[in-house]
Formats: sequence, C-alpha cells, structure tokens
Amino acid sequence: MTTEVSTVCPSANHKEAEAVLFGVVGGTPEKPELAYLDKIQPITNDILAMAGSVDPTEVFRFAAPCAKSGCQHFNEQQSSCQLASKVVQLLPVVVKKLAPCAIRSQCRWWQQEAVAACQRCPQVVTLNYAPSQAMRAAATV
Repeated sequence: MTTEVSTVCPSANHKEAEAVLFGVVGGTPEKPELAYLDKIQPITNDILAMAGSVDPTEVFRFAAPCAKSGCQHFNEQQSSCQLASKVVQLLPVVVKKLAPCAIRSQCRWWQQEAVAACQRCPQVVTLNYAPSQAMRAAATV
C-alpha cells in the first residue's frame, strides 16, 4: 500500500490492486472470528496457497484502496460505504474491547462508523457461503 492511500476497504478481494492481508478467519462457519495480524502482509503466492482448496477470501481478510464509486456498496451522494453502515445497523456486537488492527487508521469502516464497526468486524467474512440472515441483509446492495 502506498502512503498516498488514505482510505482502505477492509473487505477487499486479494485480486485488487495494492491489496494486503491483515487478518485470518478462524472460528466456525456459523461463528467466524477474525484474528488480526500484527502487521499487514503483502499478497504472495505462498500466502494464497495457504488457503488450500478454498477461495482465499473465505479464510483471509484483505484490505485494498477503497474503490469509491467503483464499488457497488459505495454511495456517491453520501460519500459513504453502505456495507459499513449496514454492518453496524444489522450485525450484533461481537467484541467490546477492540483488538489492535494494522489497518484501522486507514480503514473506511473505522473512518465512517468508528468503534461500532470495529466491534462487529471480527465476524465478517468476505466470501461467506453460509451467512446469517443479518449478514446476508448487510451485504445486499
């Protein structure tokens, strides 16, 4: 990630330009739990290979520069991420104490929704084949 980037999406695809790895999804499919890395990691073939036979976005969380109007979740008129808004409105709080996060200072969700987004972030899986109803509603455009 370059220093000019001021805002990153915390639910990006690893194929996005300048994407970095910032967390590993653990827990169960019904109750995912993100483990944050101490430092962002560049995307390498070795890292992607660790996903095994599943799509990397099922087991890793990636950040990339916010695509703004290039993203279906971005509301140009409000200059805001509707996914972040819906995550805060629809998903339950899963942590009270925020874990250290290597992308927080640049994170679109943090900049927009502050602590409320971070309290829900650990349950978000970018590619989730068994989302809860709330997660499905949050992700729907």
